[in-house]
Amino acid sequence: MDKETGDSVANTATRVDGAQAIARAMRVLRAVARTAQEGAGLLALTRETGLNKPTVHRMLSALVAEGMLEQDASTRRYFLGPECHVMGNIAAQRHGLSRLAADTVAGLAHDCGDSAFFSIRRHVFAVCVLRVDGDYPLKTHALLPGDRHPLGVGAGSLAMLAALPDEDVQQCLDANAALIEQRYPNYSPALLWSQVKEARAQGYAANRGLIVPGSWGIGVPVRGPDGQVAGALSIAAIESRLDEERQFQLAKQLSREAKKLEALAEGAGVPRRDVPARPRSP
Repeated sequence: MDKETGDSVANTATRVDGAQAIARAMRVLRAVARTAQEGAGLLALTRETGLNKPTVHRMLSALVAEGMLEQDASTRRYFLGPECHVMGNIAAQRHGLSRLAADTVAGLAHDCGDSAFFSIRRHVFAVCVLRVDGDYPLKTHALLPGDRHPLGVGAGSLAMLAALPDEDVQQCLDANAALIEQRYPNYSPALLWSQVKEARAQGYAANRGLIVPGSWGIGVPVRGPDGQVAGALSIAAIESRLDEERQFQLAKQLSREAKKLEALAEGAGVPRRDVPARPRSP
């Protein structure tokens, strides 16, 4: 191998290694984000990310040094850092639907007494960004801010999937097939297609305890000013509080609030943008 060829191979390897390191760092960052206010320890992050312990420790150290994470001195747990807060505030100016949804979600939780959520679409995934609990004492903890599931898994996530054209639905299912088979034993492509058709027919999506037994939910999609599926409003409760009649009543309320939120986003000038159905690591 001559020097020019050797340099080219070395440069290519460096680019691959660099991209791989960024992807791993993002996997660690997302895993910490999913722990919200509880924080996460090194061993838990190693299990969650599937990376080896030295790699996770190296990524954590780099992210702390850049201010993306911070470590509690007493518990040694990791939390999102100040740089994440700064970037989040800046990003909210472009991705403003989540900010606008805060009052809507709080109002839903207050009215129904159960837990209300707003999730956003991230390519072939749904990410919970807002949760507000009502005053009913028994709550479901199947979905927390930062949780990321394949589109179709969960009520709000299914509502987004069902609102897509058939071609995009199939693209999402194909992209997530291996992940769903590995992590979501109660789901299959056939079941998800069946749920998509049901959601379209009845006007709302329903999750009947497929993620956590006894934890039910319903959801409706929210579209951005460009008409694209951008997010979903959903309500979750214990099974006994979501019989068919109450599902129907809450679904009507969710749909009304979704329309109001869409109008609010249009008036607030939330940017119009496409959401490509491109796979991302969970």
